[in-house]
Amino acid sequence: MNRRLLTILIVAFLIASGCTFLVYRVVGSRAAAAKPIATTPIVAAATDIKIGTVLVAANLTTIEVKGAPPKGSILKPSDAIGRGVVANIYQGEPIMDTRLAPVGSGGGLAATIPQGMRACAVKVDQVVGVAGFVTPGMKVDVLVSGIPPGPQDPTEGTVTKTVLQNIAVLSAGTDIQKDAEGKPQQVQVVNLLVTPDDAQTLSLASNQKIQLVLRNPLDTKVETVNRAATSQLFGAPVKVQRSGIVVRKAAPKVFTVEVINGTKSSQEKFSSPEAKQ
Repeated sequence: MNRRLLTILIVAFLIASGCTFLVYRVVGSRAAAAKPIATTPIVAAATDIKIGTVLVAANLTTIEVKGAPPKGSILKPSDAIGRGVVANIYQGEPIMDTRLAPVGSGGGLAATIPQGMRACAVKVDQVVGVAGFVTPGMKVDVLVSGIPPGPQDPTEGTVTKTVLQNIAVLSAGTDIQKDAEGKPQQVQVVNLLVTPDDAQTLSLASNQKIQLVLRNPLDTKVETVNRAATSQLFGAPVKVQRSGIVVRKAAPKVFTVEVINGTKSSQEKFSSPEAKQ
């Protein structure tokens, strides 16, 4: 066979193979795109739902998601009705099991308390409550001021000590929401999320003057803070120690003059000019 003809046949075969592969890929991708993807119905919020709300049928709707549903999704409305909401849920957002209180725990503030934790109320005013800027979800430190019991330095005065750090604010006032504009509300009671041991500490601190100190939510480090006393504000009194050295002046010089009058003589004493000065 002619060598030139053989080369032409091989090139034609390679081109035909490449075209066949491209056609196969294009047809396969279109077929895959035309194939319907299975969807799964899950429960979502029909309206904005506030924390503490007990779900009813009017709060719920159903949406379709492609493929497998997200982990923790609720598939049937009956599994959500009657459970309390522990975090705000917005319209159209899928309702996850972690956003709801356990079955039978109801709604309101109690449903938002995690296992093993306690909600402890602290009475505050505008200053103690950081000028009304303490809102749910923020972190605060708790300072207490007073005169410690027992013997102490009388010059120390009132003492301030940090008793709790990095404490989450569970609610503010009787309403555990912000106002309609999302701004903090000025309230008279703040509920803090604490452990049982910290709840006892906070109860004792409530007998003294309490101050809440706002902190960055990302700053979770617990610092070692020394207590502060009133005497430290003005500094310790300065004691002046006098020297025991006594400077004695030298005795003035005295001059004696003998006066002779006939057969009589007498002596007169005169001080030096320096002594008169």
